[in-house]
Amino acid sequence: MWRAYSDMREAKYIGADKYFHARGNYEAAQRGPGGEWAAKVISDAREHSQRVTDLFRHGDSGYGAEDSRRDQEANEWGRSGKDPNHFRPEGLPDKY
Repeated sequence: MWRAYSDMREAKYIGADKYFHARGNYEAAQRGPGGEWAAKVISDAREHSQRVTDLFRHGDSGYGAEDSRRDQEANEWGRSGKDPNHFRPEGLPDKY
C-alpha cells in the first residue's frame, strides 16, 4: 500500500486517486489473508479520519462523503482481486 501511496504523491495526476486506491489494496491482498485484512483496516481508518477532518473543516455538510464512498469502492475492488487498471485514467504514465 505504501508503494501505491508514494506513487500517487509522486504522480500528482488529476483523476488517478481511485486507481491508486485500488492498486494499493490489490497489491496488499495479493500477499494473502493478512494483507487483505491490513488493507481493509488501513483503508477504513484513512477514510474515517478523512471524514472527521471534513466534519471539523466543513461542519455536517456532507462535504467529501461521496468521494469517500467512491474511494472505498475502489479499495474493495482492489482487495477483491479485480484489476485496478479499471480505474486507471487515460494518460497516466506507464511508470505507474
